Amino acid sequence: MKLLDKYILKKFLTTYVFTVLILVAVILVIDFTEKNDDFIKTNPSVYEIIFDYYLNLIPFYANMLSPITVFIATVFVTAKLASHTEIVAMLSSGISFRRLLVPYLMGSTLIGAVIFVLIGWIIPNANKESVAFQVKYIKSPFTYDSRNIHIKIGPETYVYMESYNNSAHVGYNFALEKIEGTKLKQKLATNSISWNEEKEKWHIDRYTLRTFNGEKETIYKGANLDTTLNLRPKDFESTYKLEQTLTLPQLNDFINEKIERGADDIEIYLIEKYERFSYPFAIIILTVIGVIVSARKARGGVGVQIALGFMLAFIFIIFVITSRSLAQVGDIAPQIAAWIPTFVFTGIGALLYRYVPR
Repeated sequence: MKLLDKYILKKFLTTYVFTVLILVAVILVIDFTEKNDDFIKTNPSVYEIIFDYYLNLIPFYANMLSPITVFIATVFVTAKLASHTEIVAMLSSGISFRRLLVPYLMGSTLIGAVIFVLIGWIIPNANKESVAFQVKYIKSPFTYDSRNIHIKIGPETYVYMESYNNSAHVGYNFALEKIEGTKLKQKLATNSISWNEEKEKWHIDRYTLRTFNGEKETIYKGANLDTTLNLRPKDFESTYKLEQTLTLPQLNDFINEKIERGADDIEIYLIEKYERFSYPFAIIILTVIGVIVSARKARGGVGVQIALGFMLAFIFIIFVITSRSLAQVGDIAPQIAAWIPTFVFTGIGALLYRYVPR
């Protein structure tokens, strides 16, 4: 690594870290102002507020702001170099613009790799604590209100419940069906099924078991039954920000389980998965765009270029939010929606590289 690379890389990384710290601090102050009334009402301890909530919230916000912060850092560093005619001197000495991009690419690749590790394994574990705090002290008590619940719990086994009480862990008008192909082979029906915490099994009272063998039907009425099902009370608990609390391996397992059960809310988890892979590439693309738009010395000074950087960064965020919303309602495949902002800004970067004077 040459001295010039070290010089630019150091400026880029230190500016990025400083920008992250400043923006995260501002957001935490705003968040505390908004939630202060909730804290007064629910009365969590100071220790819980600081260590369970805000300390675990810092890496989440740092990651969420990474496209903006890396872009702003790039624009600020490059614009300062341009305003001091340092870039002119570099290009005049025979260094090509592509070579000038090398330290920025090194820095953005390093940031992207760190971000990928953070969002894949570290931040989800921190989110577990902060989300649990929000559910306990900020959100209203969760009530499972879905009706006519259908869940596939095995290759040929299906569960139906008319409703479920997540406080008492009781399901009403329960049916357990075994279906081979299109033929119903067995059906267990009862008025209610309850979770036994001690045995970690489901308890059934006064049930009817129907077995079908061709046209022959056998009916058995039982008094009570304890059974193990591929179903747990956690399947009916709050899913508030659940996708943010799962590490990448856990997210993959959860998605596979959702697919096997034929769940209809899988898009939110798929978009979360694919966004984790697209984020590091977006950081590299935004860094290149930041260098291109700010490498030329502007008459309006550094402020104009920084303002342009903010504008483009927020446009990127709007693209992310829009594509995520379209994926969640099923208008776009999640794997496509997660990459749309990166693809769009890659095209913008290519056009800027070709046509913007440097």
